[in-house]
Amino acid sequence: MEHTYKYAWIIPFLPFPVTMLIGFGLLLIPTATKNIRRMWAFPSILILSIAMAFSANLSIQQINGNFIYQYLWSWTVNNDFSLEFGHLIDPLTSIMSILITTVGIMVLIYSDNYMSHDQGYLRFFAYMSFFNTSMLGLVTSSNLVQIYIFWELVGMCSYLLIGFWFTRPIAANACQKAFVTNRIGDFGLLLGILGLYWITGSLEFRDLFQIVNTLVHNNEVDSLFATLCASFLFVGAVAKSAQFPLHIWLPDAMEGPTPISALIHAATMVAAGIFLVARLLPLFVVMPSIMNFISLIGVITVLLGATLALAQRDIKRSLAYSTMSQLGYIMLALGIGSYRAALFHLITHAYSKALLFLGSGSIIHSMEPIVGYSPDKSQNMVLMGGLTKYVPITRITFLLGTLSLCGIPPLACFWSKDEILNDSWLYSPTFAIIASFTTGLTAFYMFRMYLLTFDGHLRIHFQNYSSTKNSSFYSISLWGKKTPKAVNRNLLLSTMNNKVSFFSKDTYQISIDDNGRNRIRYFSTYFRNKYTYTYPHESDNTMLFPLLILVLFTLFVGSIGINFDRGVIGFDLLSKWLTPSTNFFHQNWNDSSDWYDFLKNAVFSVSIALFGLFIASILYGSVYSSLQNLDLVNSFVKRGPKRILLDQVKNVIYNWSYNRGYIDIFYTKIFTVGIRRLAERIQFFDRHKIDGITNGVGVASFFIGEGIKYMGGGRVSSYLFLYLSYVSIILYFYFIIRN
Repeated sequence: MEHTYKYAWIIPFLPFPVTMLIGFGLLLIPTATKNIRRMWAFPSILILSIAMAFSANLSIQQINGNFIYQYLWSWTVNNDFSLEFGHLIDPLTSIMSILITTVGIMVLIYSDNYMSHDQGYLRFFAYMSFFNTSMLGLVTSSNLVQIYIFWELVGMCSYLLIGFWFTRPIAANACQKAFVTNRIGDFGLLLGILGLYWITGSLEFRDLFQIVNTLVHNNEVDSLFATLCASFLFVGAVAKSAQFPLHIWLPDAMEGPTPISALIHAATMVAAGIFLVARLLPLFVVMPSIMNFISLIGVITVLLGATLALAQRDIKRSLAYSTMSQLGYIMLALGIGSYRAALFHLITHAYSKALLFLGSGSIIHSMEPIVGYSPDKSQNMVLMGGLTKYVPITRITFLLGTLSLCGIPPLACFWSKDEILNDSWLYSPTFAIIASFTTGLTAFYMFRMYLLTFDGHLRIHFQNYSSTKNSSFYSISLWGKKTPKAVNRNLLLSTMNNKVSFFSKDTYQISIDDNGRNRIRYFSTYFRNKYTYTYPHESDNTMLFPLLILVLFTLFVGSIGINFDRGVIGFDLLSKWLTPSTNFFHQNWNDSSDWYDFLKNAVFSVSIALFGLFIASILYGSVYSSLQNLDLVNSFVKRGPKRILLDQVKNVIYNWSYNRGYIDIFYTKIFTVGIRRLAERIQFFDRHKIDGITNGVGVASFFIGEGIKYMGGGRVSSYLFLYLSYVSIILYFYFIIRN
C-alpha cells in the first residue's frame, strides 16, 4: 500500500504528455497533426481515465485504512533553508482528484463533438490537458510554495481557456478581466505565504499547523500580524472561488466555450479557493476572527449571487451566478467549522452544476443553427422556449440538475445543502435565515431558467435571422458518426430547396417544415446513409452520454453523505472517508447527526424551495403565457399606491439583478476611470511641474551664459580683477555676519 502511495505523484503528470505531443505536433508536423486532429481526443480521455482509476484506488485504500500519506524530497537546501517538494494524499486530496478526473472525462467526451467544427480543436484539447495537470498538481501539493506554483498555472490555463476565442473582443476582455482580478488574490496569497514563513520558518502543512497552534496558544506571536497573514491567504481563495467582492470575473468568463465553463467554472477551478480554505482550516480555526470573516463573506456571497441571477437572460451567466451562490454556501460551512458539510456540498454541487452547464451547451448547440453563431442570441433564454419536444433528453437531464440545485429530495444537493442549513442554525440564526431565504431564491431563478428554456413555444423562427459567420472545418468524429455540423450556413440559406455538394462526397438538401423549422437532409456517399436533421434538434450521442452519466451522479452521489450511523441503513461513507483528516488535525468538526433536527430543518427548507418553484411557475409558466403576462401578480393588487409601490419594487429588483448589482459599474468608475484620471493628473504634474523645473533651469542657464559671454573682453587681467572683487565682497559679508 505504501508503495502505491509513494508513486501517487504520477497522477498530476499523466495528462501533461498530451499537451506536449499536440504542441510539438503543431510546431513540427502541423499538416499531419491537423489531419488526424479528431484522434487526439482519445489519448486525452484515456490518460485522464487512468488518473481517475488511480485516484479511486487511493480513495478506497484511505476508506479502508484511515490514514494519511505524505512523501517528500528535497528540491533545494541552503544553510538553514530547505525547500521540499512532494505529494500529500489525504481525504481532501482524493475527493478533489476524483472530482477533477470524473468531470474532466465527461467534459472531454462531450467536447469531442461540441468543438469538432472549431479551428482551435487541437489547441482546446492541449489547454484542457494542461489545465488538468495543473489542477491535479494543486490538490496533491504538500506545501504552500508548491500550491502557489500550480495555483499560478491554473490561473494561466483559465486565462487561455476563457480567451479561447480571442478574436472576439468580448472574449479577449473577459480573459483580461479574469486575469487582473485573480492577480489581486494571487498577490494576497503570496503575501500570506511570506508572512507565515516569517512567523514559523516552515512551509509544510504539518509543521505549519503545529507551530501556529503553539505560538497562538502561548501568545508568542503578534495576534494582529498572524491574523493579517491568514487574511491574505483567504484573499487568494476569495478571488479564485469568485467570492464577494472579487466575483466580477466569473460571469464574464462564460465567453469561453461551454465545456470550459462546465469544467473549470463549475467543478474544479472555482473549487480551488474552496480547497485552499479547507486545506488551511486547521490554521484558520485557531483565529476566531478569521473564521467569522470567512463565514461573513460566504453568507454575503450566497445572497448576492442568488439576487444577481434573478433577471439574467443569458443561460450561462445565470448558471455562473448560481455557481457563485453555491460556493458561498460552501464557504459559509467552512467558516462555521462544518468541514464535513462543506466537502459534501462541494461534491454534490460539482456534479449537478457540471450537468447543468453541459445541458446548457446542448441547448446552445440546438439553437445556433436557428439564430446564428452569436452568443447574444443562442444563449438568450428570452429567444428560447418550447424546446421540450425538440430536445427531450436534454430537457430531462436539465430538469433533474435544476431540481437538485433547488434542494428537492432525494437528489444530491438536497442532502448537503440541508446539512449546511442545519449547522448554520446552530452557529448563527441570522446567517441561517439568510441562507434559508436564498434557498427559495435559488429555486425561483433555477426553475425560471428551466421554464424560459423548455416551456411554452419557440419564440424565434429560423427565417427571421441570418448569419454571416461560417464554420471552417468538416471532420469525422472519433466515435464514427458523421454530422453536418459544419455546413456552410450562408450557402444553405442562399440555395433553399436545392441540392448542394460539399467536398464532392456529401450532399445536403434544405427545406422549411410546417412549423417553420429548418430541415436539413443529409446524404453520405461514404456510409450510404441518409439523415434528416430538424433544428432545433437533440444533440448527438457523444454529447448526451456525459449528460446521462452525470445524471446518475446527481441521483445517487448524495447517498455517500447520508447519516446512516443510527442503524437505519448502514454507515455514513463520507464521515468514514473524512476520518483521517479529522483525526490528523485533532479538530472536532460540527456534524449533523440528529435525524429529528435534520428532518425538521429539511421540511422547512424544502417548503421554501417549493414555494420558490411555485412562484416561478406562476410568473413564467406556459399557462400564463409568461412573456406577455409578467404583470399577472399585479392583477391581484388594485390600481393605486399599492400598485405603484409593487411596480417600483419590481423595477428595483430587476434593475439590481440585470445590472449585476451595479458592482461592475462601481468598479469601473472607481478603479478604471478613477485610476485613469489619477494617471492623467500625475502625467500633467510630471510634464509641467517636474519637467518644467528641470527645463526651466536649463533654459535659464542658457540665457545667463549667453548674457555673460557678451560681458567678457578677452583680457585675463580683467577676469582676475572681477574674480578677486567677488571673493573680497563675499569675505567681507562673511566676517560682518560672523562678528
